[in-house]
Amino acid sequence: MVEDIVIRAERLGKKYIIGHAAERERYVSLRDVMAQGARNLWFKAAVMARGRAFVSENTVEEEFWALKDITFEVKRGEVLGIIGRNGAGKSTLLKILSRVTEPTEGRVTINGRVASLLEVGTGFHPELTGRENVYLNGAILGMTRAEIRRIFDEIVAFAEVEHFLDTPVKRYSSGMYVRLAFAVAAHLEPEILIVDEVLAVGDAEFQQKCLGKMDQVSRREGRTVVFVSHNMGIINRLCPTTIWVDRGLIRQFGNTGEVIAAYLSRSEQNFSGIIKLDRLTREWADGNELRLRSIEWLCQLPLRHGEEAKARIVFETRAPVRDVALGIGFSDLTGKRILSYETDLPNSYRPHFPQPGVYAVDVTIDALPLQLETYLIDIGCRSGDSHLLDYIPSAFQLEVIAGPRTPGFILQRLSGVRLESRSAWSFDKLVSSDSETAAVYSRP
Repeated sequence: MVEDIVIRAERLGKKYIIGHAAERERYVSLRDVMAQGARNLWFKAAVMARGRAFVSENTVEEEFWALKDITFEVKRGEVLGIIGRNGAGKSTLLKILSRVTEPTEGRVTINGRVASLLEVGTGFHPELTGRENVYLNGAILGMTRAEIRRIFDEIVAFAEVEHFLDTPVKRYSSGMYVRLAFAVAAHLEPEILIVDEVLAVGDAEFQQKCLGKMDQVSRREGRTVVFVSHNMGIINRLCPTTIWVDRGLIRQFGNTGEVIAAYLSRSEQNFSGIIKLDRLTREWADGNELRLRSIEWLCQLPLRHGEEAKARIVFETRAPVRDVALGIGFSDLTGKRILSYETDLPNSYRPHFPQPGVYAVDVTIDALPLQLETYLIDIGCRSGDSHLLDYIPSAFQLEVIAGPRTPGFILQRLSGVRLESRSAWSFDKLVSSDSETAAVYSRP
């Protein structure tokens, strides 16, 4: 029904004007400055006569459409995922939906109160305390002080920042900022919750807590969620419907599984064996001393079942780090982990890196045991048993195909992960109805 539509975007477009300044000479005289001023006057008049924007100082402006012809609808209680490469226009779309920026063309209709979590710090006044920012955000959403007070304790408990409530948020770490910002956005009873990839700043436990809250908000409370993420497993788990944005256009819109498959297939067409991991993260995670930079496959691609696979992971440290372990995880297209390889297994070797620098670690898998499928590759690094240093889920996609010695039942996809077993097996012939003695065949 029409009243069930809470977001309607109709032919949305967002244009920016980019100015390219001419190169300056190393030495500029007063005569040059005066001559340049005269040229600028003429240039400005000519540009404005053509109905275009004048930037400044003899620059040539170029139109850049961050979004073009975006049309879709979101129903009440629906969870919509948005995926796409960096720079595809996802964040621009969320800013329009959140009324942070206006579209250049088209229109968007929003029916309900919107709470947004777009960037670390968005919606908070840095000079105000955490407590004051909670009340400020509630007032912006049209809530009374009594309504905010009623759920205030829930917000604080969820964010786990009770000891810093009366501290100005400008002194918060990015992790604390995100904790409080998400708690505020999710608990102030908006009809529409818009969340960007900002959750990646938080730790893994808090991310799971946020995902559970978004699921509760949509399923139990009937609110609408719009969620942007590079983690295909989370998108598949949380969002029945997904939009794939590519170069400002909607490339595909529909069932999440189908959209993700198309997106991953297109993304891998230009895969050369080297993936820049640092392009998938915005900046150094708060308080972390290590960041993953790249992974290079030192073997033939696609990977082959039963054959050796070798990769090199490059990482950077900016402070001393101890007990470092890196891992590669193979997950299916729903995000479910199938198999992991970690550098501290089986001999528990975890090196120390006392000096900042760029390092590399090679991992060799002697015989890849995976079924013939397409997998999402997760890359992670930790210190000790559980302290997460950096983690990039769904960093890229790899296919495992048949090798020359792949058995027939694997080719027929009748098995999953096939590992050699060191346990003892015994085969028994069961006693028949005529009391025949059982024969036992054992193999060490």
